[in-house]
Amino acid sequence: MSCTILGIESSCDDTSAAVIRDEYLLSNIMASQKVHEAYGGVVPELASRAHQQNILPVVDQALKTAGVSLGDIDAIAFTRGPGLLGSLLVGTSFAKGLSLSTGKPLVEVNHLQGHILSHFVKEHDKEKKQPSFPFLTLLVSGGHTQIVRVDSHLEFHVLGQTIDDAVGEAFDKCAKVLGLGYPGGPVIDRLAGEGNPKRFRFAKPRIQGYDYSYSGVKTSLLYFLRDMVKEEPDFIAANMNDICASFQRTLIDILVDKLVKAVKDTGIREVAISGGVSANSELRQRIADESARRGWICHIPEFKFTTDNAAMIAITGYYKYLAGFRTGLDAAPVSRAANYGE
Repeated sequence: MSCTILGIESSCDDTSAAVIRDEYLLSNIMASQKVHEAYGGVVPELASRAHQQNILPVVDQALKTAGVSLGDIDAIAFTRGPGLLGSLLVGTSFAKGLSLSTGKPLVEVNHLQGHILSHFVKEHDKEKKQPSFPFLTLLVSGGHTQIVRVDSHLEFHVLGQTIDDAVGEAFDKCAKVLGLGYPGGPVIDRLAGEGNPKRFRFAKPRIQGYDYSYSGVKTSLLYFLRDMVKEEPDFIAANMNDICASFQRTLIDILVDKLVKAVKDTGIREVAISGGVSANSELRQRIADESARRGWICHIPEFKFTTDNAAMIAITGYYKYLAGFRTGLDAAPVSRAANYGE
């Protein structure tokens, strides 16, 4: 029997709605917010106000593009968390209102779970190899850095995660120090392509197991720049490409080294990357190179599925709906989800 899910994503500064039918994507509409660029980061109050303006037209366009009506929808999947509380509140409230007015059931989705399951979104006229269970996922975004063992569509085990800053935060804060604006990750990636990644060295933390730490790397960069600018006031501008390349190489070395360890220890040789930082060109190349060298099966997402998007929420809602999960109207958004079962 066919199953159609409407997905709504509003965890940060992108408002998105998507429609999935039997794992196949029918539409995936997104409205981005440019207002935050002037402030060097996402301003929560501005983000929630923009979601209020965008969510109705985005959902309407997703339905029209998919060629379906609300009557055709079997369930409404929405991001409950983690994310910015004000932004989540807009999406959660809208989903509840839609559920009340249509009688369609609600299915809450963990945002991180959505990133991981984005690899299972199918598209008509496109061949795409899906991961086989179990597999390891390197989940890297602005707020999260994790290695996760995925045993099924709804079984996740976090093997390691950051104990302080996420890798995406490290990219953005480095860009801010260098005066490159926000979001900083794509700018650093572009400049790094023109630089020498071996020119400068930055400290790498020694953290046991599969956990990550990026606060020390940022501190190392700050002290390095402070000392070099004292000797040469124009040092940053004169060496921008090499600084970006060396810093990016350090961040990615840390990511890949832990993933290599996890593959070796678990014996699971199928790996995937997901989240916003999975769009980074060097990370994508390193994962592909390591996979070829070590005999891994790797899954690298299309760029459109690396950002916060409703397709990943809809596909996760699809699997949860089929498994019998339902969410009551009393569900409140959560800024920090304790585990993937929330």
